[in-house]
Amino acid sequence: MLAPVRVERRLAAIVAADVAGYSRLMHENEEATYAKVTALLADAVAPAIAEHGGRIVKNIGDGFLAEFPSAVEAVRTAVQFQTRIGELTIDDAEDRRIAFRVGVNIGDVIVEPHDIFGDGVNIAARLESIAEPGGICISSAAYDQIRDKIEVEFADLGEQNLKNIDRPVRAYAVLQEGPNPPVQADRARPAVLPAPRLSIVVLPFMNLGGDTEQDYFVDGVTENLTTDLSRISGAFVIGRHTAFTYKNKVIDLKQIGRELNVRYLLEGSVQRGGNRLRVNVQLIDAETGSHLWAERFDKPVTDLFDTQDEIVARLANALDAQLIAVEARRAERSRHPDAMDFYFRGVALWNKGITSESMAQARSFFERALALDPGNIGAMVGVGLVDASIGAIFLADDRAAHLAAAETTLTKALSLAPNHALAHMILGVVQIFTNRAIQGIAECERALALDRNLANAHAAIGFAMNSLGRGAETEAHVNEAFRLSPRDISAFRWLQMVGFAKVQLNADAEAVTWFRRSLEANRNYPITHFGIAAVLALLGSLDEARAAAKAGLALDPSFTIRRFRLGAASDNPTHLAGRERVYEGMRLAEVPEG
Repeated sequence: MLAPVRVERRLAAIVAADVAGYSRLMHENEEATYAKVTALLADAVAPAIAEHGGRIVKNIGDGFLAEFPSAVEAVRTAVQFQTRIGELTIDDAEDRRIAFRVGVNIGDVIVEPHDIFGDGVNIAARLESIAEPGGICISSAAYDQIRDKIEVEFADLGEQNLKNIDRPVRAYAVLQEGPNPPVQADRARPAVLPAPRLSIVVLPFMNLGGDTEQDYFVDGVTENLTTDLSRISGAFVIGRHTAFTYKNKVIDLKQIGRELNVRYLLEGSVQRGGNRLRVNVQLIDAETGSHLWAERFDKPVTDLFDTQDEIVARLANALDAQLIAVEARRAERSRHPDAMDFYFRGVALWNKGITSESMAQARSFFERALALDPGNIGAMVGVGLVDASIGAIFLADDRAAHLAAAETTLTKALSLAPNHALAHMILGVVQIFTNRAIQGIAECERALALDRNLANAHAAIGFAMNSLGRGAETEAHVNEAFRLSPRDISAFRWLQMVGFAKVQLNADAEAVTWFRRSLEANRNYPITHFGIAAVLALLGSLDEARAAAKAGLALDPSFTIRRFRLGAASDNPTHLAGRERVYEGMRLAEVPEG
């Protein structure tokens, strides 16, 4: 039996750094940017690392990874080279200035001759990603080692939910001396550090019933909502242990925003009366104290834990859309938008409705985000979402090309972020629409395993059942989507899915009801108009059918039966037979053949 291979490990202080906005700088002037970064690494970074006993482990694109035997020396090095870089670049134009972001952590690492691995390295890299340009962000593990040993000040950033790191990490920003005294003076006040986008704290919900036996349920809502909000892509959610320090205290909401450095606060209450629960929630702007959104949920109590899960799911789904909308409005006012500004504006446009014009605008915003930050996974998934949407709802004749492009983009995104729930779900939708319903269902189920609140995934599975000739099962899956998100922005799509499933089942009167509900939710979705036109025609209501067809053509003048026929999601005989009924109804309603 072979002896196990010995893995070398050691405790190290890790420094991760990269250039802020490097892709934009390279795009604007590749050779000058490369030369400047190379010079700064040689003149400022390498000497500081050598002086303090560290070593550069490897260069990573526009940055580097270094290790030190001492946290004190690691932070001293970072402060030294950041100060020197500031001096060397002070005369450069602001939009051309090179600035490094730095993350520092202590961890037990696996050592190889030319690399180091482990959570300690990953945390340092994630801390670097949240540091300000020219700034240094360190973990609490590093802070505990250097406190009172280095003459610099720190701003407590609170617990940070870092990407692909299971537990929140408390972080601190180094407030260092710099060549520009006014900027340095501002940085010395932690309150002026910009709060991260999508940053929120869920304050402990109040138990209004007075029954202390319900405290565990109310606290569970707070804790589970904190966990579920952290699944929102790009969200920064204050950990529950910090949030619960405010329980049962008279609090100033704006002060909490300053203390925790968050943009938003969520407060709420739970009241039980007999067999019913009432939950009230308010989303608050931490800077102004103004209310951005409020909602009330009334629900009969059956199983307390199932009820708790449902309440949390509904809140998480509603807040996802609300936070994106607020961030998009902020982005519109930004004088110097960055990649995330463009990303939020793209998502907000998609949320408003799928039309040729809105999809073109959304794509433009996602592509502008990627031009500034090619590694922006959210924007990459956004491009895939646009292509999938265009292909799925027949907005273009080259439907197959859009679906193929979406699959390529989403596959790339998942290679970089394998646990991106939304990317799995959209890929599943693409597979369902390209005669691979079984694979698509599996992708949607994987998405739900990563994010149990992804209501759209349930609806997509419902559509897949229709494409498999099992339209009788569609309604149940769509109802599950509504259970999780009863006021979802996608509700109109879910409703028309059931409408088409009812046509497959020859339940035309029921189909009309579902199509009407879809139109009540959103009258700007062309395919619903064509669907109800077809069914009304089959039922003999030709005048009403032709009016519905005209309404659909006003929204999408290029729609034809030929295009719709080419969009069959599968070759299942039952599915195709149901579609033949739709084609016939469309002809009677005078939809163009094409």
